[in-house]
Amino acid sequence: MTRRGRVVAWGAGVSAVVLLGAGGTAAWIWHDLNDNITSAEVDDKLGADRPQNLSPGSKNIMVVGSDSRDGANAEYGKDLTTMQSDTLMVLHIPADRKWASVVSLPRDSWVEIPGCQKGDGTSSTPHHFKINEAFALGGSNGKVAEAAACTIKTVEANTGLRIDHFMSVDFSGFKGMVDALEGIEVCPKQAIHDEKAHLDLEAGCQTVKGEKALGYVRTRYSVGDGSDIGRIGRQQEFMDALARKAKSKLTSPDAMYGFLQSVTKSLTTDPDMAGIKPLYGLADELKGIPSDRLSFLTVPNYGRVADQPRDKANVVWQYPQAADLFTSLAKDKEVTKAQLDASKKNVVYASSVRVQVLNGTGVPGRAAAVAERLKKAGYTVTGTGNAPGTVAKTTVTYPSGLESKAAVLASRLPGLRPTADGSAAAGVVTLVVGPELKVEDVA
Repeated sequence: MTRRGRVVAWGAGVSAVVLLGAGGTAAWIWHDLNDNITSAEVDDKLGADRPQNLSPGSKNIMVVGSDSRDGANAEYGKDLTTMQSDTLMVLHIPADRKWASVVSLPRDSWVEIPGCQKGDGTSSTPHHFKINEAFALGGSNGKVAEAAACTIKTVEANTGLRIDHFMSVDFSGFKGMVDALEGIEVCPKQAIHDEKAHLDLEAGCQTVKGEKALGYVRTRYSVGDGSDIGRIGRQQEFMDALARKAKSKLTSPDAMYGFLQSVTKSLTTDPDMAGIKPLYGLADELKGIPSDRLSFLTVPNYGRVADQPRDKANVVWQYPQAADLFTSLAKDKEVTKAQLDASKKNVVYASSVRVQVLNGTGVPGRAAAVAERLKKAGYTVTGTGNAPGTVAKTTVTYPSGLESKAAVLASRLPGLRPTADGSAAAGVVTLVVGPELKVEDVA
């Protein structure tokens, strides 16, 4: 995913309304497409404890590729009765509109899922699981509003970014988009035979549409290393080709009308984005960004098996690189792919960080509670106890040689910077819990 067109495939289509309107039909088409877009109110489901917008004028838009598994799509999942989220991205548009970043969040990211409204009158309790559970958990009643709200809460809790808008594109409309463009060419280097994705493709370039197109973007286990990271790459490549073909069809009213019908019918957004006019405005903003200033990133991550040997299916985010990425975006600072790739070369696994947790609050049990959170995040807790006395603020200290490991731990705690301590025990980072640190803030 390396060019501007992939984000605004639908934007190119929206622009085609002008062409489709030739001959006096613009108003009819405008209202027809506008009425297709579904609006879902989420603000009343997000609560008051949300990140602040540190860069007024910027926008963070969460984009979800969803699948209700209803009807024909039910064949893609066994015993899945809730809405599913297969793709999750955050589009950051800065206040000056001179650059933009799209950050993919792998669906198998092991994160904290905060308490969410489930749509049946009950609420879930905070727990750790893969990030795509949030959409299914909130959408247990089949409504996008609750699904999106739970996903927004999860993204905000784990990134510190305030989400301003969301878009959910249902995969049921994806096939219609592809078919309206008469298929998309793909060039797999090896044959793909994936029963779960219902896909059989020979190696080499070929045009796919309908179920084959959907199967191609969903295939995972039968291609490459079988990871979700690999699937993200294939989805991005496919969307690149889809965007290019959509642009090539701008002069074909029939093709573009069918494409736009499929896009808008499958789209659910927050009320402020639910219409052709705001979508056109967003596309116009993105259109002015140079292609070399639009970065497509994947949050730095590594296999969770490094921290939890029995978990070979999920990934965890790499710290402090992930925290640095989200902090930069929150402060409206540009991050390029080259910068991100360079920063994530030196991986420090959470399990390699040995930490002792001391209670400096005077409140019984606080060190044990924080230590338990750190264990769940994969850290090696060597012991707990009381600090020599109460402290005013939480600190992370380290002996010589443990700078990077202390940085990894500190990046998981709000507003902390580690400091060196020449008298500290060798091989161990020390966390002294202060009164301002809430147990739930320990990521």
